[in-house]
Amino acid sequence: MSPRPLARILVVLPMYGGSLPVGRYCAKALSELGHLVDVFEAPDFYGAFSALKNLRVTSDRLDYLEHAFLQTVSQAILAKAETFEPDMVLAMAQAPVSLQALKRLRRDGVATAMWFVEDHRIFTYWQAFAPHYDFFAVIQKEPFLSRLAAAGVENVLYLPLAADPDIHRPLELTPAERRTYGSDLSFVGAGYPNRRLAFRELDEFDLRIWGGDWDGEVPLAPRLQLGGRRVDTGESVRVFNATKINLNLHSGLDPACLVPYGDFVNPRTFELAMCGAFQLVSDRELLPEVFGGDEVAVFRDMPGLKKAARHYLAHPDERAAMAGRARERALRDHTYAARMRTLFEWIASRRPDFGAGVRREAALSDLPAGIRAELGGLLSELGLPGDSAFADVVAAVRARQGRLTDLETTVLFLDEWRKQYGGR
Repeated sequence: MSPRPLARILVVLPMYGGSLPVGRYCAKALSELGHLVDVFEAPDFYGAFSALKNLRVTSDRLDYLEHAFLQTVSQAILAKAETFEPDMVLAMAQAPVSLQALKRLRRDGVATAMWFVEDHRIFTYWQAFAPHYDFFAVIQKEPFLSRLAAAGVENVLYLPLAADPDIHRPLELTPAERRTYGSDLSFVGAGYPNRRLAFRELDEFDLRIWGGDWDGEVPLAPRLQLGGRRVDTGESVRVFNATKINLNLHSGLDPACLVPYGDFVNPRTFELAMCGAFQLVSDRELLPEVFGGDEVAVFRDMPGLKKAARHYLAHPDERAAMAGRARERALRDHTYAARMRTLFEWIASRRPDFGAGVRREAALSDLPAGIRAELGGLLSELGLPGDSAFADVVAAVRARQGRLTDLETTVLFLDEWRKQYGGR
Protein backbone atom coordinates (compact mmCIF):
# COMPACT_ATOMS: atom_id res chain seq x y z
CA MET A 1 0.00 0.00 0.00
CA SER A 2 1.38 3.43 -0.92
CA PRO A 3 1.87 5.87 1.99
CA ARG A 4 -1.08 8.07 2.79
CA PRO A 5 -0.61 11.84 2.46
CA LEU A 6 0.36 13.50 5.72
CA ALA A 7 -2.82 14.31 7.62
CA ARG A 8 -3.57 16.93 10.24
CA ILE A 9 -5.31 15.45 13.25
CA LEU A 10 -6.88 17.29 16.17
CA VAL A 11 -7.14 14.93 19.15
CA VAL A 12 -9.82 15.97 21.65
CA LEU A 13 -9.26 14.63 25.16
CA PRO A 14 -11.92 14.18 27.82
CA MET A 15 -11.74 16.38 30.89
CA TYR A 16 -11.04 13.33 33.08
CA GLY A 17 -11.51 9.56 33.15
CA GLY A 18 -9.98 6.37 31.83
CA SER A 19 -9.84 7.45 28.21
CA LEU A 20 -7.67 10.49 29.06
CA PRO A 21 -4.34 8.59 29.07
CA VAL A 22 -5.49 6.61 26.03
CA GLY A 23 -5.97 9.90 24.17
CA ARG A 24 -2.44 11.00 25.02
CA TYR A 25 -1.04 7.68 23.80
CA CYS A 26 -2.99 8.10 20.55
CA ALA A 27 -1.68 11.63 19.97
CA LYS A 28 1.89 10.43 20.54
CA ALA A 29 1.42 7.47 18.18
CA LEU A 30 -0.10 9.63 15.44
CA SER A 31 2.88 11.99 15.60
CA GLU A 32 5.26 9.05 15.36
CA LEU A 33 3.39 7.85 12.27
CA GLY A 34 4.08 11.16 10.55
CA HIS A 35 0.79 12.99 11.03
CA LEU A 36 0.61 16.58 12.20
CA VAL A 37 -1.12 16.44 15.55
CA ASP A 38 -2.56 19.06 17.86
CA VAL A 39 -4.31 18.24 21.13
CA PHE A 40 -7.31 19.94 22.68
CA GLU A 41 -6.50 19.85 26.39
CA ALA A 42 -9.96 19.48 27.89
CA PRO A 43 -8.46 18.62 31.32
CA ASP A 44 -7.46 22.29 31.56
CA PHE A 45 -11.17 23.08 31.98
CA TYR A 46 -11.89 20.42 34.60
CA GLY A 47 -11.11 22.60 37.62
CA ALA A 48 -13.65 25.23 36.61
CA PHE A 49 -16.23 22.56 35.74
CA SER A 50 -15.77 20.89 39.15
CA ALA A 51 -16.09 24.23 40.91
CA LEU A 52 -19.68 24.52 39.73
CA LYS A 53 -20.66 21.80 42.19
CA ASN A 54 -19.49 23.98 45.08
CA LEU A 55 -21.99 26.77 44.34
CA ARG A 56 -24.73 25.25 46.51
CA VAL A 57 -27.47 25.86 43.96
CA THR A 58 -30.47 23.73 43.09
CA SER A 59 -29.96 20.64 40.97
CA ASP A 60 -31.86 22.18 38.07
CA ARG A 61 -29.68 25.28 38.13
CA LEU A 62 -26.53 23.14 38.41
CA ASP A 63 -27.60 21.09 35.39
CA TYR A 64 -28.14 24.28 33.42
CA LEU A 65 -24.73 25.69 34.40
CA GLU A 66 -22.90 22.44 33.60
CA HIS A 67 -24.60 22.22 30.22
CA ALA A 68 -23.75 25.84 29.43
CA PHE A 69 -20.15 25.29 30.49
CA LEU A 70 -19.77 22.22 28.26
CA GLN A 71 -21.23 24.17 25.35
CA THR A 72 -18.54 26.81 25.88
CA VAL A 73 -15.84 24.14 25.89
CA SER A 74 -17.30 22.71 22.70
CA GLN A 75 -17.13 26.14 21.08
CA ALA A 76 -13.48 26.29 22.10
CA ILE A 77 -12.94 23.01 20.24
CA LEU A 78 -14.47 24.57 17.12
CA ALA A 79 -12.20 27.59 17.50
CA LYS A 80 -9.21 25.29 17.76
CA ALA A 81 -10.34 23.45 14.63
CA GLU A 82 -10.77 26.70 12.70
CA THR A 83 -7.19 27.68 13.54
CA PHE A 84 -5.55 24.27 13.04
CA GLU A 85 -7.67 23.30 9.99
CA PRO A 86 -7.47 19.55 10.64
CA ASP A 87 -8.36 16.83 8.18
CA MET A 88 -9.91 14.97 11.10
CA VAL A 89 -11.01 15.51 14.68
CA LEU A 90 -10.40 12.37 16.73
CA ALA A 91 -12.40 12.46 19.97
CA MET A 92 -11.86 10.09 22.84
CA ALA A 93 -14.74 8.71 24.88
CA GLN A 94 -16.46 11.44 26.94
CA ALA A 95 -14.71 14.22 25.03
CA PRO A 96 -16.79 17.43 25.39
CA VAL A 97 -17.83 17.67 21.74
CA SER A 98 -21.47 18.72 21.42
CA LEU A 99 -23.90 17.60 18.73
CA GLN A 100 -23.90 21.15 17.35
CA ALA A 101 -20.11 21.06 17.04
CA LEU A 102 -20.23 17.72 15.22
CA LYS A 103 -22.78 19.10 12.77
CA ARG A 104 -20.62 22.19 12.21
CA LEU A 105 -17.50 20.09 11.56
CA ARG A 106 -19.39 17.92 9.08
CA ARG A 107 -20.70 21.02 7.31
CA ASP A 108 -17.14 22.34 7.06
CA GLY A 109 -15.90 19.08 5.54
CA VAL A 110 -13.83 18.01 8.56
CA ALA A 111 -14.01 14.27 9.19
CA THR A 112 -14.83 13.20 12.76
CA ALA A 113 -14.05 9.99 14.58
CA MET A 114 -14.50 8.72 18.12
CA TRP A 115 -12.71 5.85 19.81
CA PHE A 116 -15.33 4.69 22.30
CA VAL A 117 -13.14 2.85 24.81
CA GLU A 118 -15.96 2.14 27.26
CA ASP A 119 -18.64 -0.45 27.97
CA HIS A 120 -21.68 0.46 25.88
CA ARG A 121 -24.01 -1.13 28.44
CA ILE A 122 -22.93 1.22 31.23
CA PHE A 123 -22.11 4.39 29.26
CA THR A 124 -25.12 4.80 27.00
CA TYR A 125 -24.50 8.32 25.69
CA TRP A 126 -23.27 6.71 22.45
CA GLN A 127 -26.93 6.39 21.43
CA ALA A 128 -27.20 10.16 20.93
CA PHE A 129 -23.70 10.85 19.64
CA ALA A 130 -22.56 7.91 17.52
CA PRO A 131 -24.80 8.69 14.49
CA HIS A 132 -23.19 12.14 14.22
CA TYR A 133 -19.60 10.87 13.91
CA ASP A 134 -18.28 9.92 10.48
CA PHE A 135 -16.30 7.04 11.98
CA PHE A 136 -16.84 5.19 15.24
CA ALA A 137 -14.30 2.77 16.74
CA VAL A 138 -15.26 0.46 19.62
CA ILE A 139 -13.70 -2.15 21.94
CA GLN A 140 -16.71 -4.52 21.88
CA LYS A 141 -18.36 -6.64 19.22
CA GLU A 142 -21.86 -8.10 19.40
CA PRO A 143 -24.41 -7.03 20.40
CA PHE A 144 -22.89 -3.52 20.25
CA LEU A 145 -22.15 -3.66 16.52
CA SER A 146 -25.76 -4.59 15.73
CA ARG A 147 -27.08 -1.85 18.02
CA LEU A 148 -24.92 0.72 16.27
CA ALA A 149 -26.13 -0.47 12.88
CA ALA A 150 -29.73 -0.20 14.07
CA ALA A 151 -29.01 3.38 15.15
CA GLY A 152 -27.85 4.21 11.62
CA VAL A 153 -24.10 4.23 12.32
CA GLU A 154 -22.48 3.01 9.10
CA ASN A 155 -18.73 3.21 9.66
CA VAL A 156 -17.91 1.12 12.73
CA LEU A 157 -14.56 -0.51 13.50
CA TYR A 158 -13.71 -2.99 16.24
CA LEU A 159 -10.44 -1.65 17.67
CA PRO A 160 -9.13 -3.19 20.92
CA LEU A 161 -6.97 -1.25 23.33
CA ALA A 162 -3.16 -1.30 23.37
CA ALA A 163 -0.03 -0.10 25.20
CA ASP A 164 2.89 2.25 24.57
CA PRO A 165 6.29 0.48 24.52
CA ASP A 166 8.12 3.70 25.43
CA ILE A 167 6.14 3.91 28.67
CA HIS A 168 5.06 0.35 29.47
CA ARG A 169 8.41 -1.41 29.45
CA PRO A 170 10.69 -3.63 31.52
CA LEU A 171 12.69 -1.73 34.14
CA GLU A 172 15.94 -2.40 35.98
CA LEU A 173 14.79 -1.73 39.53
CA THR A 174 17.07 -1.02 42.46
CA PRO A 175 16.83 -3.22 45.58
CA ALA A 176 15.10 -0.31 47.33
CA GLU A 177 12.52 -0.03 44.56
CA ARG A 178 11.86 -3.76 44.71
CA ARG A 179 11.23 -3.51 48.45
CA THR A 180 8.94 -0.51 47.96
CA TYR A 181 6.91 -1.79 45.01
CA GLY A 182 7.33 -5.56 45.13
CA SER A 183 5.14 -8.33 46.55
CA ASP A 184 4.00 -11.81 45.65
CA LEU A 185 0.64 -10.51 44.40
CA SER A 186 -0.40 -6.97 43.61
CA PHE A 187 -3.32 -5.13 42.11
CA VAL A 188 -3.32 -1.61 40.63
CA GLY A 189 -6.72 -0.01 40.12
CA ALA A 190 -9.94 1.29 41.62
CA GLY A 191 -12.00 -0.36 44.35
CA TYR A 192 -15.00 -1.61 42.40
CA PRO A 193 -17.51 -3.66 44.45
CA ASN A 194 -16.44 -7.04 43.06
CA ARG A 195 -12.77 -6.34 43.75
CA ARG A 196 -13.41 -5.30 47.34
CA LEU A 197 -15.07 -8.61 48.13
CA ALA A 198 -12.77 -10.76 45.99
CA PHE A 199 -9.57 -9.52 47.58
CA ARG A 200 -10.91 -10.23 51.07
CA GLU A 201 -10.60 -13.92 50.15
CA LEU A 202 -6.84 -13.70 49.57
CA ASP A 203 -5.65 -13.67 53.19
CA GLU A 204 -3.13 -16.44 52.57
CA PHE A 205 -1.15 -14.34 50.06
CA ASP A 206 1.27 -11.43 50.28
CA LEU A 207 -1.05 -9.00 48.45
CA ARG A 208 -0.57 -5.27 48.01
CA ILE A 209 -3.28 -3.00 46.59
CA TRP A 210 -2.41 0.25 44.79
CA GLY A 211 -4.85 2.93 43.68
CA GLY A 212 -7.78 5.05 44.78
CA ASP A 213 -11.49 4.62 45.49
CA TRP A 214 -10.95 2.11 48.29
CA ASP A 215 -12.42 4.38 50.97
CA GLY A 216 -14.06 2.60 53.90
CA GLU A 217 -12.58 -0.78 53.02
CA VAL A 218 -11.45 -1.64 56.55
CA PRO A 219 -10.60 -5.34 55.99
CA LEU A 220 -8.21 -4.44 53.16
CA ALA A 221 -6.73 -1.32 54.75
CA PRO A 222 -3.47 -3.03 55.81
CA ARG A 223 -2.87 -4.04 52.20
CA LEU A 224 -3.63 -0.63 50.71
CA GLN A 225 -0.49 1.28 49.70
CA LEU A 226 0.29 5.02 49.79
CA GLY A 227 -2.77 5.78 51.88
CA GLY A 228 -5.10 4.85 49.04
CA ARG A 229 -4.08 7.67 46.72
CA ARG A 230 -4.03 7.24 42.97
CA VAL A 231 -0.73 6.06 41.54
CA ASP A 232 0.72 7.66 38.44
CA THR A 233 1.85 5.79 35.35
CA GLY A 234 5.50 5.68 36.41
CA GLU A 235 4.60 4.17 39.78
CA SER A 236 2.28 1.65 38.14
CA VAL A 237 5.02 0.46 35.80
CA ARG A 238 7.35 -0.02 38.76
CA VAL A 239 4.72 -2.08 40.56
CA PHE A 240 4.20 -4.20 37.44
CA ASN A 241 7.93 -4.89 37.18
CA ALA A 242 8.48 -5.59 40.87
CA THR A 243 5.51 -7.94 41.38
CA LYS A 244 5.68 -11.70 40.97
CA ILE A 245 1.98 -12.04 40.01
CA ASN A 246 0.01 -9.01 38.82
CA LEU A 247 -3.70 -9.56 39.39
CA ASN A 248 -5.88 -8.23 36.59
CA LEU A 249 -9.44 -8.60 37.79
CA HIS A 250 -11.81 -6.77 35.44
CA SER A 251 -14.23 -4.42 37.17
CA GLY A 252 -17.80 -5.27 38.01
CA LEU A 253 -20.64 -3.39 39.68
CA ASP A 254 -22.43 -6.49 41.01
CA PRO A 255 -20.82 -7.52 44.32
CA ALA A 256 -22.50 -10.92 44.01
CA CYS A 257 -20.31 -11.70 40.98
CA LEU A 258 -16.69 -11.48 42.10
CA VAL A 259 -15.22 -12.50 38.75
CA PRO A 260 -17.48 -11.02 36.07
CA TYR A 261 -17.34 -12.57 32.61
CA GLY A 262 -17.47 -9.85 30.00
CA ASP A 263 -16.38 -9.20 26.45
CA PHE A 264 -13.84 -6.36 26.08
CA VAL A 265 -10.24 -6.56 27.30
CA ASN A 266 -9.11 -3.73 29.60
CA PRO A 267 -5.99 -1.59 28.95
CA ARG A 268 -4.19 -3.15 31.93
CA THR A 269 -3.95 -6.46 30.06
CA PHE A 270 -1.91 -4.84 27.27
CA GLU A 271 0.15 -2.65 29.61
CA LEU A 272 1.23 -5.57 31.79
CA ALA A 273 2.14 -7.62 28.74
CA MET A 274 4.14 -4.76 27.24
CA CYS A 275 6.08 -4.44 30.51
CA GLY A 276 7.04 -8.10 30.34
CA ALA A 277 5.22 -8.54 33.65
CA PHE A 278 3.45 -11.78 34.55
CA GLN A 279 -0.30 -11.40 34.94
CA LEU A 280 -3.19 -13.49 36.14
CA VAL A 281 -6.20 -12.09 34.26
CA SER A 282 -9.93 -12.75 34.59
CA ASP A 283 -11.41 -14.46 31.55
CA ARG A 284 -12.94 -12.36 28.78
CA GLU A 285 -14.78 -13.29 25.60
CA LEU A 286 -12.41 -11.33 23.35
CA LEU A 287 -9.19 -12.23 25.21
CA PRO A 288 -8.22 -15.16 22.93
CA GLU A 289 -8.17 -12.77 19.95
CA VAL A 290 -5.39 -10.68 21.49
CA PHE A 291 -3.39 -13.10 23.69
CA GLY A 292 -2.93 -16.84 23.68
CA GLY A 293 -3.16 -19.23 26.60
CA ASP A 294 0.63 -19.56 26.68
CA GLU A 295 1.03 -15.76 26.99
CA VAL A 296 -1.26 -14.85 29.89
CA ALA A 297 -2.66 -16.98 32.72
CA VAL A 298 -6.46 -16.89 33.01
CA PHE A 299 -8.85 -17.51 35.91
CA ARG A 300 -12.64 -17.80 35.84
CA ASP A 301 -13.56 -17.82 39.53
CA MET A 302 -11.98 -17.27 42.94
CA PRO A 303 -10.96 -20.92 43.51
CA GLY A 304 -9.28 -20.80 40.11
CA LEU A 305 -7.48 -17.57 41.01
CA LYS A 306 -6.12 -19.05 44.25
CA LYS A 307 -5.05 -22.30 42.61
CA ALA A 308 -3.26 -20.47 39.80
CA ALA A 309 -1.57 -18.07 42.22
CA ARG A 310 -0.18 -20.95 44.30
CA HIS A 311 1.05 -22.73 41.17
CA TYR A 312 2.80 -19.78 39.57
CA LEU A 313 4.37 -18.59 42.82
CA ALA A 314 6.02 -22.00 42.98
CA HIS A 315 7.14 -21.93 39.31
CA PRO A 316 9.03 -18.69 38.56
CA ASP A 317 10.45 -20.09 35.29
CA GLU A 318 6.92 -20.56 33.93
CA ARG A 319 6.05 -17.00 34.91
CA ALA A 320 9.09 -15.58 33.16
CA ALA A 321 8.48 -17.59 29.97
CA MET A 322 4.83 -16.56 29.72
CA ALA A 323 5.60 -12.92 30.45
CA GLY A 324 8.28 -12.93 27.75
CA ARG A 325 5.90 -14.35 25.16
CA ALA A 326 3.23 -11.82 26.12
CA ARG A 327 5.68 -8.95 25.65
CA GLU A 328 6.71 -10.24 22.21
CA ARG A 329 3.05 -10.44 21.21
CA ALA A 330 2.31 -6.95 22.54
CA LEU A 331 5.28 -5.42 20.73
CA ARG A 332 4.25 -7.09 17.50
CA ASP A 333 0.50 -6.55 17.54
CA HIS A 334 -0.70 -4.28 20.33
CA THR A 335 0.97 -0.86 20.21
CA TYR A 336 -1.00 2.36 19.89
CA ALA A 337 0.91 3.04 16.69
CA ALA A 338 -0.51 -0.19 15.28
CA ARG A 339 -4.02 0.80 16.38
CA MET A 340 -3.77 4.26 14.83
CA ARG A 341 -2.38 2.79 11.61
CA THR A 342 -5.33 0.39 11.46
CA LEU A 343 -7.79 3.20 12.16
CA PHE A 344 -6.49 5.48 9.44
CA GLU A 345 -6.08 2.77 6.82
CA TRP A 346 -9.71 1.84 7.49
CA ILE A 347 -10.80 5.48 7.22
CA ALA A 348 -8.83 5.88 3.97
CA SER A 349 -10.54 2.81 2.52
CA ARG A 350 -13.91 4.51 3.06
CA ARG A 351 -12.83 8.04 2.20
CA PRO A 352 -10.14 7.83 -0.51
CA ASP A 353 -9.53 11.59 -0.54
CA PHE A 354 -8.83 11.68 3.20
CA GLY A 355 -5.79 13.84 3.95
CA ALA A 356 -5.69 15.39 0.49
CA GLY A 357 -8.29 18.16 0.71
CA VAL A 358 -8.36 21.66 -0.72
CA ARG A 359 -6.44 23.06 2.25
CA ARG A 360 -3.32 21.39 0.76
CA GLU A 361 -3.33 23.46 -2.42
CA ALA A 362 -0.93 26.12 -1.09
CA ALA A 363 2.53 24.75 -1.88
CA LEU A 364 5.95 25.84 -0.64
CA SER A 365 6.82 26.68 -4.25
CA ASP A 366 4.45 29.66 -3.92
CA LEU A 367 6.70 31.25 -1.28
CA PRO A 368 9.47 33.79 -1.94
CA ALA A 369 12.74 32.12 -2.99
CA GLY A 370 14.65 33.44 0.03
CA ILE A 371 12.20 31.92 2.50
CA ARG A 372 12.10 28.62 0.61
CA ALA A 373 15.87 28.37 0.96
CA GLU A 374 15.68 28.87 4.73
CA LEU A 375 12.84 26.39 5.23
CA GLY A 376 15.00 23.30 4.77
CA GLY A 377 16.36 23.43 8.29
CA LEU A 378 12.97 24.27 9.78
CA LEU A 379 11.31 21.33 8.02
CA SER A 380 13.94 19.04 9.49
CA GLU A 381 13.35 20.43 12.99
CA LEU A 382 9.60 19.96 12.58
CA GLY A 383 10.00 16.41 11.30
CA LEU A 384 8.31 17.26 7.98
CA PRO A 385 9.21 15.97 4.51
CA GLY A 386 10.61 18.36 1.93
CA ASP A 387 7.41 18.30 -0.16
CA SER A 388 5.15 19.37 2.72
CA ALA A 389 2.35 21.81 2.00
CA PHE A 390 2.64 25.31 3.41
CA ALA A 391 -0.44 24.72 5.58
CA ASP A 392 1.30 21.75 7.19
CA VAL A 393 4.33 23.89 8.02
CA VAL A 394 2.06 26.51 9.57
CA ALA A 395 0.22 23.89 11.63
CA ALA A 396 3.48 22.39 12.89
CA VAL A 397 4.84 25.81 13.87
CA ARG A 398 1.64 26.68 15.75
CA ALA A 399 1.87 23.41 17.68
CA ARG A 400 5.41 24.13 18.92
CA GLN A 401 6.11 25.36 22.42
CA GLY A 402 8.40 28.23 23.41
CA ARG A 403 9.61 31.42 21.79
CA LEU A 404 9.21 31.74 18.02
CA THR A 405 12.27 32.17 15.83
CA ASP A 406 12.38 34.91 13.21
CA LEU A 407 11.69 32.35 10.48
CA GLU A 408 8.73 30.88 12.34
CA THR A 409 7.33 34.36 12.88
CA THR A 410 7.69 35.02 9.15
CA VAL A 411 5.85 31.79 8.30
CA LEU A 412 2.91 32.73 10.56
CA PHE A 413 2.85 36.27 9.19
CA LEU A 414 2.71 34.94 5.61
CA ASP A 415 -0.11 32.61 6.57
CA GLU A 416 -2.16 35.49 7.97
CA TRP A 417 -1.35 37.63 4.91
CA ARG A 418 -2.50 34.86 2.55
CA LYS A 419 -5.74 34.47 4.49
CA GLN A 420 -6.44 38.19 4.34
CA TYR A 421 -5.27 38.98 0.81
CA GLY A 422 -4.44 35.77 -0.99
CA GLY A 423 -7.90 34.28 -1.15
CA ARG A 424 -6.87 31.08 0.61
